Amino acid sequence: MSTLAELTPGTRARIVSVSGADAIATRLMEMGLIEGETVEYLGPAPLGDPLEFRVCGYRLSLRQTEARRVQVSPP
Repeated sequence: MSTLAELTPGTRARIVSVSGADAIATRLMEMGLIEGETVEYLGPAPLGDPLEFRVCGYRLSLRQTEARRVQVSPP
């Protein structure tokens, strides 16, 4: 299993889980990063952080530290 931070641009994946039980994990789930949802990695910002994803029909930017908390599997 990999994380959102390990995907390559253009890759789609299915969310398996969000690690942690803190405010950041809760916020990630509120933004649509929930189990079973499909996410597409669009690419990094010019300096490599943040990373941009498409989830639930909108674009979402996450820092690499946040993206490492979301475990994904192939769609």
